[in-house]
This record gives sequence, structure tokens and C-alpha cells, in this order.
Amino acid sequence: MNISALNTVIATLFILMVCGFICRKARIIDDAASKKMSELILKIGQPAMIISAISGAEYSNENLKSAGIIVILGFITYAVTALLAFFICKPFRNPDERKITEFSLIFNNCAFIGFPIFEALLPENGLFLASFYIISFNISMWTWGIVILARQRDDIKLTVKKAFLNFGTVPCVIGIFIYLLKAPAIGLELPNVLTKSLGYLSNLCTPISVLITGALIATRSAKQIFASWKLYFFCFVKLIALPLVICLLSKLLRIPNIYALFATAATALPTASTITMFAETYDLDSGYSSLTVGVSSLLSVLTLPLVLMLAQKILGT
Repeated sequence: MNISALNTVIATLFILMVCGFICRKARIIDDAASKKMSELILKIGQPAMIISAISGAEYSNENLKSAGIIVILGFITYAVTALLAFFICKPFRNPDERKITEFSLIFNNCAFIGFPIFEALLPENGLFLASFYIISFNISMWTWGIVILARQRDDIKLTVKKAFLNFGTVPCVIGIFIYLLKAPAIGLELPNVLTKSLGYLSNLCTPISVLITGALIATRSAKQIFASWKLYFFCFVKLIALPLVICLLSKLLRIPNIYALFATAATALPTASTITMFAETYDLDSGYSSLTVGVSSLLSVLTLPLVLMLAQKILGT
């Protein structure tokens, strides 16, 4: 694990977050701009990032095997965290806070923030593995995630279309198709102009999404951010407890260290910003959802290196 590169990425993300905070305070970014930029990333940037990462990887049987392992491991990781989050959130009396907290504990920012983290963590194949991890993330989020939000609501329904036809899974399928065309028996490559175009579009994701996160934090008072025991409890469970549980389980199940470290890092990432979009769409407590995203992103600057160093000791790497 390249700790130096990881710290550089985390420090860079923190500076971008501060810039987003300043932009919101200076009224450069307002609610309308934030929503439009989120839509741009969700519908254009993220698909381009996924397609670019998967299709750009070197074709080999070993890579195919690794991709399959990481998808299965992703589903197992989400199943474990979903089970734990369900019981952890039972004491919450406010139904909106319970739904948002449960969703936020399970689903992580494995694309916008995760991609540069994985690339620094595992320089050789971190981005490739992260691209396939996105498959388990999107299917889990658009199935179990919707089930969580639909509790006690008749207007929110889980559908097959939502589960499999969305801005996360469709690019995964396209990326896999292009990747398989690179097999020696076919030997097709994307034209250079398309590769460069996808690269430019995917480069939008991380800076814009982190700027938006910083802007979200700026909409809340210091008291709302730092004086809520619920947020501290949430962040401890999300950023420290759950990742270490996944790490220990990986050790007990004798999962190879590279995959165990990847699963631990993925679980230790801050909350997926998608929850704020869902909260606004379904009239949930969008203010609380923005805090779970913003505060977990802010604190992950400190907790992620700590958790990964502990994971190294646990795994003996």
C-alpha cells in the first residue's frame, strides 16, 4: 500500500472540499448550481468514468478473474454492512433519520472519491478493481437501498428497471462489452478520439463532486455539524467500526490480502452523495442527509489513513 500517495490524494481532496466551502459562502455555488452539477456528474461524468476505467484496462485472464472476485466480494461486503446497519439503526425514532442513517452506513462514495483513493492505494490495478466494484454498488443501491427508503411509503417502489437500468449499471455493461472486445480472438480497441473524450469527461467527476460536498457542508451551522451526537455516532460506525469488522471477517475467511484491503478501504469511504439526491427526490430530510455526506467526507480525511494502517497490521501486510 502506497501510504505517501494516499496521503497526497486525501490532502488534495480536503483542499478541494475547502474550496467548495468557500465557493458556497461566496455565493459562487448556490442550490441551483449544486443540483445541476450533481446531475452533470451523475448522468455524464460517472458513466464516462466507469466506461473509461473498465475498457481501458489491459485484457488478461488474470484481470477477468480479479474482476469476478471483486464483484462477488462487493455483494458480500454490502450484505454484511446492510445486516449490521439494520440493527444499529433500530433505536432511531425519527423514520427519516433512520432511513437516511441506514442507507448512509451501507453505501459509500466508491466512484467520485473512491476512484482516486483506490488508484493511490493499489497503483497497478486499483482503478480497474474499483470499476467492477461499482457493479455491486449500483445493483445493491438500486435494490436494497430503495427498499430502505420505501419503508412506510407507498410512492416509492422497487422495480426491475430501476435495479438494472440506471446511470451506474448501464455504463458497467458497456465498459465490460468494450473490454471483452479486446480479447486476442477479437482484438478490437476503442478509437483514440473516443478514449480521450471519455478521459476528459471522467476527469470532471472528482473535483466537481468534492466541491459540491464542501458546498453542502457550508449550508449547515457549526452547531449542526459539530454538536450532534448522532453524527459522531454515525461517523464512528461508518468510518471506523464497519471497515474494521470487514477487515477482521476477511482475515477469518482467509481472503487474499489485496482483496481484503480493497474491501476494507471501500467500506471506510464516506457516504455516497446519492443519498442527498434521493432525499430531495422523495421528500426526506435532505438537511440531515447532506450532513451524513458532508461530515463523513470531512472526517474521512483523518480516519481513512488510520483505518488502513490498522488493516495492514491485522492482515499482516
